[in-house]
Amino acid sequence: MKRRSFIIQSALALPSIDLLAKSLFADPWTIKMLNKTTGIFTERGGTILFKFTKDGIVVIDTQFPDQAGHLITELKKQNEKPFELLINTHHHGDHTGGNIKFKGLVNRVLAHTNSKANQIRVATANKSEANQLYPSHTFDSVWSEKMGRDRITLHYFGPGHTNGDSVIHLEKDNIIHMGDLMFNRRHPNVDRSSGANISSWIKVIDKTISSFSNKTTYVFGHAAEGYSVTGTSKDLIAFKNYLDALLNHTSKEIASGKTKEEILKATEIPGATEWKGDGILRPITAAYEELTQK
Repeated sequence: MKRRSFIIQSALALPSIDLLAKSLFADPWTIKMLNKTTGIFTERGGTILFKFTKDGIVVIDTQFPDQAGHLITELKKQNEKPFELLINTHHHGDHTGGNIKFKGLVNRVLAHTNSKANQIRVATANKSEANQLYPSHTFDSVWSEKMGRDRITLHYFGPGHTNGDSVIHLEKDNIIHMGDLMFNRRHPNVDRSSGANISSWIKVIDKTISSFSNKTTYVFGHAAEGYSVTGTSKDLIAFKNYLDALLNHTSKEIASGKTKEEILKATEIPGATEWKGDGILRPITAAYEELTQK
């Protein structure tokens, strides 16, 4: 190869090498600002929502310890205020596992009463108490407080994904974090061991839709690949229809005389075929148990 030709080809190759390096060493997390003061953090686990206020930083959910560490580092780069309030939408480890990284950093940790009880119960059973930061404050029905220019209000509308899921409203932003009350086009986990109930879950979604504006932005705990972890009331309606279809389908299968094993062979939920992929056994199993166990 002539020297001139080698230099030209090498120079042309440099951009691709640079892009490869960026892809190999890029941060594994993503931060997306929804407005000037409020954003979402995604990496591994349930979606995190955060807000900068003059009273301090508010964080909703924490994923796992490594991810919470990444979040804390990034937020400290952007804001000098202390961490004032940490809220957990519910107790599952992919939403509370990172709480421990906020020990000594955050002034208050808040969750529904049942969420705290579930977190303590599961940690005790798993002998992981030392890795927990439990809520210092709890609520039963409604909790509300002005934070900076916004007001944060937590609602409990009843059992759904667990018996301790909060609907968290940033009122001025008109942003609601649904936690795992919303799985966007992804088959949900239905934690019956923690009081989940699909029939009640449908009512919770209905209550949420009727309580807030159709202009509200919703943050979801999880989404299927290719779908967003934010959306509108139309997505809530679609998920409510999925839960309805799940119960209707399972009820009809039971009534037809099929065994549990036969029912679990389903690959989709009739009437809710947007929900695809792995995980279908979880909701069908939960629906079967809810409909057959007293």
